[in-house]
Amino acid sequence: MTVDTYKFATYGEINPAIFQVVTFPFLYAVMYGDYGHGFIFFMLGASLCMFETKLRKIPAMKGLLVTRYFWLMMGFFACYQGFIYNEFFAINNDWFGTCYDVASFKPEDTADK
Repeated sequence: MTVDTYKFATYGEINPAIFQVVTFPFLYAVMYGDYGHGFIFFMLGASLCMFETKLRKIPAMKGLLVTRYFWLMMGFFACYQGFIYNEFFAINNDWFGTCYDVASFKPEDTADK
């Protein structure tokens, strides 16, 4: 749907929508890597997928159901990137440790003398 807003692929051209289905949610997650918010998006996408038959009966939900797999994939990739970034609702977590020696850092070392 987002690719078709620019131009439809004509005969002999490659439709970039196939590549966008995976790259857009992944690049979104690189920007938004947070496994707290990503879990909310993932649950929204999962509930839209699981209750699709019930939600199709509601006319207002038709537009949201079109994007159900994008919500699911954006949530999954945001959780994945959030674990890599160690971030949960914008709060840093130290799940994997650090390779830097932060114990020897003294704030007075950075002051100009």
